[in-house]
Order: sequence, then structure tokens, then C-alpha cells
Amino acid sequence: MRSRGFGSFISAVVIAGVVLWSFVTTDVEMTRLAAAGPRIAEFLGRMFPPDPSVMDEIVRGSAETLRIAVIGTLGAILLSVPLGLLASGTMAPPAIHRPVRTVLAVIRAIPLILVAMLMVGAVGLGPLPGIIAVAFHATGMLAKFYAEAIDGVSPAPLAALESAGAGPLARLRHAIWPQMAPVVARDTIFRFELNLRESLILGIVGAGGIGFYIQTYVRSFQYDKAASATLAVVVMVVAIEAFNVILRRRFS
Repeated sequence: MRSRGFGSFISAVVIAGVVLWSFVTTDVEMTRLAAAGPRIAEFLGRMFPPDPSVMDEIVRGSAETLRIAVIGTLGAILLSVPLGLLASGTMAPPAIHRPVRTVLAVIRAIPLILVAMLMVGAVGLGPLPGIIAVAFHATGMLAKFYAEAIDGVSPAPLAALESAGAGPLARLRHAIWPQMAPVVARDTIFRFELNLRESLILGIVGAGGIGFYIQTYVRSFQYDKAASATLAVVVMVVAIEAFNVILRRRFS
């Protein structure tokens, strides 16, 4: 008990030291932020009132962003199901699940924007590089979630089926899946919401979606049009969040 308390104290000291080091070594001057106030106000002033004349472009960009998120999430699900099984200590031996978990960690470590830039260079502009980037990046997280959901099930039903001679597929179908289904639904919905938000910024590197229009408007100093696109993004994110809340309640 005393060793656990000492370990907690050491952890708190280390965390406090890292936070203090971050503040001391970071060049943050509040005076610069205060001086930037008028420039920020001027920038925001140029954005209002929003220009509704670009609504057709905004609708097309929003629909493309939604398609990137939907197809990218579907691709991630298809990849994450087998990878999640292979990354699970319950379903695969250490010689398999440990290397797979390492590969998934490497995938998560690669920034999404870097993957999108590589895909733009490989397949060109448009939604395809965005879909590939979203599917690749989301797989690293979603497969990990699936593996953890499998490993977190109660062992009693598994032991009962094993004693009856059931194989891995039968154990997955009758003992694991009924327990993990709500967790999988929750994590998949969460990842879709995250994919949608990430898809919004992929247009910066030419990977399609409404982010491309926002980038174009800002670079051409058409801030009123950028404001219209930004408002559309806010509306879309809020609508998706409300939809996700409904789905979470349904699967909880």
C-alpha cells in the first residue's frame, strides 16, 4: 500500500515537472497575444456578413466531405475486423498479436495530413486520396479498439464453449460478439465522427471536400465566402454530433 502511494507521488511529481518545463521552455508571451487583438478583430470583421452566393459550392464540398468520411470509415471497418482479431490476445497467440499491435501503433503514429499528402502525390487531387488517408489512419485506432473489446469480454462464456469443444469462430459468434457489440458500435460511431472532422482539413492538401474551398477562399482573401463555408462546417458537425448521440443511445 505504501509503495503504491509512493509511486503515485512520483508520478505526480514527474507530471508537474513536465508541465513546468513546458511553460518555462516555450516562447509564450501574453503581450504578443494582447497586441494581436486588433488584427484578429480586423480579420473577423472581414468575414461578416457571410457571402451566401457560394452556397452551391459549399453544398458540393460538404457532400464530398461526408462521402470521404463515410467511405473512409467503411474501409477502416473492413480492415479493422481482421486486424482486430489478429491483434487480440484472446483470439491470437503472442507471436501474432504482438507484431500486429506494433504495426497498428506505427499506423497511429503517422500523421493523417502526411498520409493525405503522399496519396495526393500518388493518385492526384480529389476525394480518392482523402478516402485512402482516412481509411488508413482510422484503421490504426479502430483495430486497436476492436482488439481491446475482444480482450475485455467476460471469460466465463469462453471457458464454457472451450470445454464443449467449440472452435474460435464459434467462440467469437456466441461468447465474444454478444458482449462486445455495444462497445464496437460506440467506438465505430466515435471514429466516424472523428473521421468527418479530419476530412474537413484534408482539402488543405488538395484531398477534396469543403476544406478545399475554405483554403481557396482564404488564400484569395475572400473572407466573407470563407465565413459561409465555416458556418456550413459548424452546422454539419453539430448535425452529425446529434445523430451520433441518437445512435449511442440506441446501442447502449
